[in-house]
Amino acid sequence: MSAIYTTDEYGRPFIIVREQDKKSRKSGIEATKSHIMAAKTVANIVRTSLGPRGLDKILISPDGDITISNDGATIMSQMAIENQIGKLLVELSKSQDDEIGDGTTGIVVLAGALLEQAEELLDRGIHPIRISDGFEKACKIAVAHLDTVSDVIPWSKEDTSDLFKCAKTSLGSKIVNKCHDQFAQIAVDAILAVADLERKDVDFELIKVEGKVGGELADTALVHGVIIDKDFSHPQMPKEVKDAKIAILTCPFEPPKPKTKHKLEITTVKEFEELQKYERETFETMVRQVKECGANIVACQWGFDDEANSLLLQHKLPAI
Repeated sequence: MSAIYTTDEYGRPFIIVREQDKKSRKSGIEATKSHIMAAKTVANIVRTSLGPRGLDKILISPDGDITISNDGATIMSQMAIENQIGKLLVELSKSQDDEIGDGTTGIVVLAGALLEQAEELLDRGIHPIRISDGFEKACKIAVAHLDTVSDVIPWSKEDTSDLFKCAKTSLGSKIVNKCHDQFAQIAVDAILAVADLERKDVDFELIKVEGKVGGELADTALVHGVIIDKDFSHPQMPKEVKDAKIAILTCPFEPPKPKTKHKLEITTVKEFEELQKYERETFETMVRQVKECGANIVACQWGFDDEANSLLLQHKLPAI
């Protein structure tokens, strides 16, 4: 490292440090080959997890969390890759997962293999742009050939056997393969429940996966509805309600309060008893109105206090 001592226009001294003397910047074919090497390194990491006999990877995060998986998208997203070309392969795997949902490992391995072949072409003196054009032409030829050898498999909502087989194949390398058939059927039923068959589109935002601690994989079930992870407001309320009609309250389940900053002072026992009687009558009126509308479950965002819970329990009206 070298430095130059100089002054500015006001005579103040400063030092210019030259740090780039010993640093070299790659360019041309040398830079291209270094990028290919980075991509091949990433592809080689996930290569061993490809296929039915693929090995699982143990990934440890900076926080100490351990992830065991042989899913390409999971492995790639957990890897802390700083190289920009490596990050491109991570994005490639993520795009494949978002668009198709399977083949995340294979597409990274295929990209690494194509770049490995491209490196041999570079050694022959072929320009990278010519190699890129060749890949595009080869892609069109491959897609056209796939159209000639592909078969159309008919399916319907009544006959989902082929969809079930596809789901089993995709789930074969996942950790849920202990309950292979069950999870494949859940996947098919969940997709058909939200799929727009006319547009051939599935909005995955309509499917929510909710995990619970305890139990085992075989306890997994598909619920056609909405799951609210809440307990009943009183422990003695029934744990199960069939043919539920839910009243959703958008206001607090409590007596009305003064909306001003005035205070309500109670000086005698009689006034306190009158206030208690008023609150009880208000609660009873609210419970009666809920029951009259035909609901057998009450859901309220603000919860219920002890007196409201007691009255709801007396009237056999479960609340969330």
